[in-house]
Amino acid sequence: MSARTKARKRALDVLYGADVRQISINEALATEAERAVSEPQRESSWLYAREIVDGVLDHREEIDELIETYSQGWTLARMPVVDRAILRIGVWEVIYNDEVPEGVAISEAVEAATVLSTDDSPGFINGLLAKIAQTRPSA
Repeated sequence: MSARTKARKRALDVLYGADVRQISINEALATEAERAVSEPQRESSWLYAREIVDGVLDHREEIDELIETYSQGWTLARMPVVDRAILRIGVWEVIYNDEVPEGVAISEAVEAATVLSTDDSPGFINGLLAKIAQTRPSA
């Protein structure tokens, strides 16, 4: 598993954990940062995980608006918690992170949904992220 894939998983753990435990993302991030300090072997994945979570926090309103706009009848509250977290990461990578190709971001999100969510989630996430990727302005 690549360092970026591990980082996405760690970011997913932070976002999912905050949502499930009904705590702020900042609080969940602080807990994970403490853990990262005590486990130096995880440092390579921690840096990108932190970048993802910070990016989601910085653009949360825009990300959530894109998800609700293009999800056709699915509100964020109606989505499984893990799907919300996967989508937030995927949208941030597709729209705000120029270092990650859109196809990679979408593929990673679909793979996470395949492993962690419902049978319908990979297709839903793939279609939704593909629609959102089309809205990204060309460079």
